[in-house]
Amino acid sequence: MSVDLATVKRVARLARIAVSDDEAERMVGEVNGILGFVEQLGEVDVTGVEPMTSVMPMVMRKRTDDVTDGSKADDIVANAPATDRNFFLVPKVVE
Repeated sequence: MSVDLATVKRVARLARIAVSDDEAERMVGEVNGILGFVEQLGEVDVTGVEPMTSVMPMVMRKRTDDVTDGSKADDIVANAPATDRNFFLVPKVVE
């Protein structure tokens, strides 16, 4: 893949980066070099290589997913004008 001057200017405009014509000319070569390197990485054979999330193997610490009411129901409805068994009472809006 190759990038031209118009593409570099368009990307800079979309990223809201002010780029002069001289900087854009220089960036064309830099971006093409980066894309060339990425294309080389795509040629590497990675069959049989396990995906990694870290360089050190580790087990993710997870908390149990316990469903609770938070033990805050009384505090939540304390300032409500009308409640019934920790539920808000509101006027009927649908007939």
